[in-house]
Amino acid sequence: MREAVMALLEYHDLQVQDIPTCLGRLRVRSVGEGPAMVFWSSLLMDARMWMAQARHFSPRYRVVLINPPGHGDSEALSRGFTFAECAQCVSEVLDGLGIERCTFVGNSWGGMIGGTFAAMHPTRVEAAVLMNCTASPAGLRHRLEFPLLALVIRLLGGFRLGMVGTATRAFVGPTTERERPEAIARIHQALAVCDVDSIAWAVDSVVPKRPDQRALLAAIRAPVLVVAGEEDRTFAVVETRAMAQVIPGAEFVVMARTAHLAALENPEEVNGLIEGFLGRVR
Repeated sequence: MREAVMALLEYHDLQVQDIPTCLGRLRVRSVGEGPAMVFWSSLLMDARMWMAQARHFSPRYRVVLINPPGHGDSEALSRGFTFAECAQCVSEVLDGLGIERCTFVGNSWGGMIGGTFAAMHPTRVEAAVLMNCTASPAGLRHRLEFPLLALVIRLLGGFRLGMVGTATRAFVGPTTERERPEAIARIHQALAVCDVDSIAWAVDSVVPKRPDQRALLAAIRAPVLVVAGEEDRTFAVVETRAMAQVIPGAEFVVMARTAHLAALENPEEVNGLIEGFLGRVR
């Protein structure tokens, strides 16, 4: 019965809490009871991208969806930030919710922060699932393209016309473009409500200024699953595999017919991967 009820869960049904952090007030939504499972989304996306996971896991877990700094209905950013500060935000969210330890699930920015968090706050991480992410610093293309994208968005006052298409192509591949209109619609909805100043700060911090985390991630001791998308145009499989290789004992999976937003594009397969991974490590 509980599974049937949770299958109908909508975003507005989740409990809302505002939590002060070192990067401003973060709006967190939660549902369910049991071991904590905490989610952090991709750059430009908000917590809504995880609704399929909230529906699936909330009958057995306390699911916590974080709207990252400057995203969704969290407080706008007024400066750049470090990955260590983002990891501190996760710790502060856990404190605010009375949670000691969690399974952390992140996509792209969230996956990178999941690695930082697992390395810097090891006593708080039971396991981590890091999707569509990297441990490497930005290459030349990312150092040039993403700041330009942020500048144009700022000048236009938001995502307009062709900019929506440019951002969407960074997120999805040919399979989602052909077969998953609901995922495309969710991306467009998220882009439409982005705060342009926050996006500029976040893009600068997450892309051209992101740190080389390869040495740091070698300190992780929690079980980790790293997931790459076969069609990911932002972080190629080889780059995400390199991240997995520096994390001791990490499992690595490549999802077919999936690009940069695995949990949104292919939610049932992602749910199955998380279930299988947690079943092996717990």
